[in-house]
This record gives sequence, C-alpha cells and structure tokens, in this order.
Amino acid sequence: MEPIKHECGIALIRLLKPLEYYQEKYGTWMYGFNKLYLLMEKQHNRGQEGAGMAALKMEAQAGEEFFFRERALGSNAISEIFSTANHKFEGYTSEQMHDAEYAKMHIPYAGEIYMGHLRYSTTGRSGLDFVHPFIRRNNFRDKSLCVCGNFNLTNVDEIFAEVMESGQHPRRYSDTYMILEQLGFRLDREVERLYNQFNDGIRSGREVTEQIERHIVIENILKTASPTWDGGYCICGMTGSGECFAVRDPWGIRPAYYYKDDEIVVVASERPVIQTAFGLTQEQVQPLQPGQAIVVTQAGAVRLSQINPQQRVRQCSFERIYFSRGNDADIYQERKQLGRLLSDRVCQACDNDLQHAVFSFIPNTAEVAYMGLVEGLNQLLNQQKAEQIQALGPNPSSEALMQILSQHIRNEKIANKDIKLRTFIAEGASRNDLASHVYDVTYGCITEGVDTLVAIDDSIVRGTTLKQSVIKILNTLHPRKIVIVSSAPQVRYPDCYGIDMSRMGEFIAFKAAVQLLHDRGMASVLDEVYAKCKAQADLPKEKVRNYVKEIYAPFTDQEISDKISEMLTPDCVQIPVEIIYQTNEGLHEACPNYSGDWYFTGDYPTAGGNRLVNLAFINYYEGNDSKRAMKS
Repeated sequence: MEPIKHECGIALIRLLKPLEYYQEKYGTWMYGFNKLYLLMEKQHNRGQEGAGMAALKMEAQAGEEFFFRERALGSNAISEIFSTANHKFEGYTSEQMHDAEYAKMHIPYAGEIYMGHLRYSTTGRSGLDFVHPFIRRNNFRDKSLCVCGNFNLTNVDEIFAEVMESGQHPRRYSDTYMILEQLGFRLDREVERLYNQFNDGIRSGREVTEQIERHIVIENILKTASPTWDGGYCICGMTGSGECFAVRDPWGIRPAYYYKDDEIVVVASERPVIQTAFGLTQEQVQPLQPGQAIVVTQAGAVRLSQINPQQRVRQCSFERIYFSRGNDADIYQERKQLGRLLSDRVCQACDNDLQHAVFSFIPNTAEVAYMGLVEGLNQLLNQQKAEQIQALGPNPSSEALMQILSQHIRNEKIANKDIKLRTFIAEGASRNDLASHVYDVTYGCITEGVDTLVAIDDSIVRGTTLKQSVIKILNTLHPRKIVIVSSAPQVRYPDCYGIDMSRMGEFIAFKAAVQLLHDRGMASVLDEVYAKCKAQADLPKEKVRNYVKEIYAPFTDQEISDKISEMLTPDCVQIPVEIIYQTNEGLHEACPNYSGDWYFTGDYPTAGGNRLVNLAFINYYEGNDSKRAMKS
C-alpha cells in the first residue's frame, strides 16, 4: 500500500530500412520516433522520476551532429522530452517534413536508431545528470557511445578500481558512469585493433575509418567489459557509427524482450509493451536469454550472441507480483494464482464463515490477485454449499435449497485513494493526521460487529500506510475483524539489483523479528550477527555469507506475521487485526519460472548480494540506517 520504487525501463529501436521506406509505407519517416514514444509511455509504470531519449542519425554529414538527446525530470518527463523534440521540427516546411531524404540529412531526430529510458533512482541520487541515456562523445563516430540501462551493480568499487587501473580518470563514482567508461574504453581498443588491421599505408584516413565502422564487433566489447559486472542488468547501447545492442545479465535478474523482422528490431523491458505498440502476438515477442545480447551491425545484420555463460537463472519474482504491467498473459495468470493460493488461510481467518465476510483490494495494483482470491473462495463456498445440501437429506424443500444456493462471496470496493490529498501533506504530527485520510471508505457495506473485512494488497513492505491510514480508516466501518492479505511473502532483506529497498530498518518483517528477539531475551543475537558481519568486511565478496538470516532463524513465519499484526495495529483500533502473507512455497508455485526471491529468503544470486545485505545490517546496527547499502 506504500509504493515501492520500481526498476527502470528501457526501449531500443533499430530501423532496418531507409527512412524513405517508412515514409512510403506508414506515411511518415517518424515511424521509429513515434514508436519509441509509445514504448516509453506504455512503460511509464517503470519510472516516474525522469526520462530520456536519444537518436542516432547514421547519414549525418561531417560538421553536423549525429547524436541527439533529450532528458527531463519528473512524472511528466516523457511528454516533456518528446514535446521538446517536436518543437525542433517547427522551423521546417510541410514539404521538408514529408521528404524523408531531406529529413535524414537535415532534421534533428530523423535517425535510424532510437533509445529511451525511464528512471526510478535506487540510490538516492537525483538530478538531470543521473538521467539516462549517457553519451561519451568523440570526433570519431566509431569511438562515440550512448548507453542506458535498467540495472544496479553490487561491486562498483571493483569496477572503479579496474577503470582506474586502465589509466582512466573517472569523473563520477556510480555504476552508470563506470559502465559507460568501461564500454567506451573497450570500444576504443576495438577501434585500435581494426585500425592496425586496415591501416596499410595505402588507404587514406577516411577510408580506414570507413573500414573500421563496417567491421566493429560489438561482442568483443561486451565480452571484455561485462564479466566483472556483479548485479542485475539490461543495458542498451549504440555507437556513433551505427552499431547497437542490448545485453542481459547472466542470472536473468532484469527482464528484456525483443522482436525483429525485416523492417525493425525492438527491445523493451516488458513483453506486452512491444505487443501493443506493434500489434504482435505473445509468441512473436521473445525474451532475451540470460547472458545474451542482441546485436545489430552498421549494415543492419542482426544476431543473438551469448556474451557471458548463463548462470543459475534467478529472474526477479517481484516483476511478476508488482512491477510489470498486469496485461502480460502469463503475469495475469500468475497474479491470479497468488491470490487463489491464499484462499484457504483467508477462509480460516474468517472462522470459515464466508457469509459474514466482505472482500476488497487495496491498492488497484492488487486487483488481479484479488480476483484469484475470490475464485478460490468461491470454490470453498461451493464445498460448503454442497455439505449444507447433503445435510438437508433426500427431499429438501425449494426454499431451503434456494437459501443455500443464494450464498455468494461479498466483494465490495471498500477503499478509494484520495490522490489529491497527498500533495498537501505537511510534516510532523500534522502529517500523520492527514496521512490517516489518504483513503476514503465506502459506507454501508459492512454489518457492524458481525462481518469480517478482508483487504488484499500485492505486498506489505514497510507497513507505514497500513498503520497510519488503511487500518484506521477500515476501522471506522466497525467490522468484527480486519484481515489484511499480502500476495507477496514477507520482505526481509534488501534488494541490491535495482529496487528501492535497501535499508534494513524500513522492513516491517525485520522490525518484527528484532522486537521478538527483545521480547524473548535474545537481543544478543543482534550483537552476534553484527560481529560476524564486521568480521567479513575485508573478505572477497565470493567468501561472504549472509549472516542476517540468523535474526529470523529462531522464529516461524507465523510468529513474525503475528508480531507484524500487533505492531501495525494502531492504538485506537480495538478490534482484532490479522495480517496474512503469501508463503515462499506459494510464490514459487504461482511463478515457477521466476525463482529470484532474495528479498524474501536472503538467497542472493550473486556474491555481491551477500556483501551488501551485511553492509545494510551494519548500517542499521550502527545507527546509520539512513545510508543506502548501494553506491551507484
């Protein structure tokens, strides 16, 4: 109910035909430009802090710009960057704007490669300087590079040292700049390799450059730069000479999908985005495999290349629960199953009395899981109906049968978010008072003192909004009991691969475990875990263990859920409040192909994850929980 900041979103388009082709077939040379806008708007859910786009004009003449870029901050950044780009067309006549040959020579953004990025910061760093894409400019087109990505690396310090060891002087300490400089350095080496190959003393400098541009092997750059990257990533790039690529991490942590035909190559963070923008079926859009890159050469040749060996695949399960748009066919069914698998426990929480229970969902992103929950509850209700009918004997009356058959799951729209109110929330005590009114309730749906009120959410991470607003406002309906359901398991550990969940003290599950340790006279466990974490500070990341697990080890999931229920119940609420979480087993049953569950289990897919979870706990223990575990 309190939004988690998402992973970022990427979009890449490579036109494989001349602009004249698109002018003739689609009525505009802006086909790629317009499709980029669609891809970015359809992924707006992935980044509302900023957005950027870039275009490459492959046929630009000497003395003219070949990279074009726009970036902006804020939730309206997509509209702003495309509006700014469109303003640059205003000085051209209608004839010029409809002349593809003229456009590709003279009009900005009339290019063959387009790249877009939507940003959600995961490190607290903000400002236009941190909005992708990033450009490394050079007078040689083949040494110019533009990159963007959906990623977060755990070992920026190692990469920084490697970049320095190569003789460079990095201008910033962040994973984005490190990747840009690493790729740029390897691009320089690739160009130098080709220069030595083609500089035969006969060709002119221009002829040598043309040969270099035709023969750059992007795989050489990616294979020498990326092996040191520990983390989740999908990184897109394009060179000034017209090569482009998208590469995915070998664990499959970050998502990437692509489509290609004889007209176009498209890459995006979500499959239905490509489906909708280009009118495709699910089967036509393929996932980029872990460790794989899709590469397009200057000449337009497209190939899939394995850049790094595929590791144990740990695709992010939060993509399925929360981040990705729910109109993906598989995600839709998975979210319904997450809700359906909770129906037995929800029924028990209602004392198996489904006739005196009202079901709803908060927020809207939980609607699909809610539908699955209702389906599961209907199955349970049908079983109850069957038992009641059997108990009537061989000759039941029509009235008795109708009374049983008329029973139904009571589903209502109980809570509505007052979005406008959030803008005016003040600080301090007044903020807490106003926060309690972020949601409005629908009156008249509950029989006071009789009905159990059940609301499902997609995840309960911090619990702040629950305690300050949701439970208080639901309590005004005076139900017999309030049950809050999370379709995700308890979030216990920081994420370090691209989600804004990095501080231990923010997690209500962690707070509950710590409180249980204190309640049971076991607070020394915290001291022991701290000592173990500190003892590993200088170890290579490959040898570091996740000792934070020991904080949760003494308790069952139910004990922690019960403590969470107690901690999130406001003092003013006197009726019982129960919070139910999805189990890890249920998560994997619902999403069998997405085993990335480190935020729930602490089983990080890369060595750097263990190092950063320990660092997050050290920061918490030392009172520095305002610090983020990641530096990027």
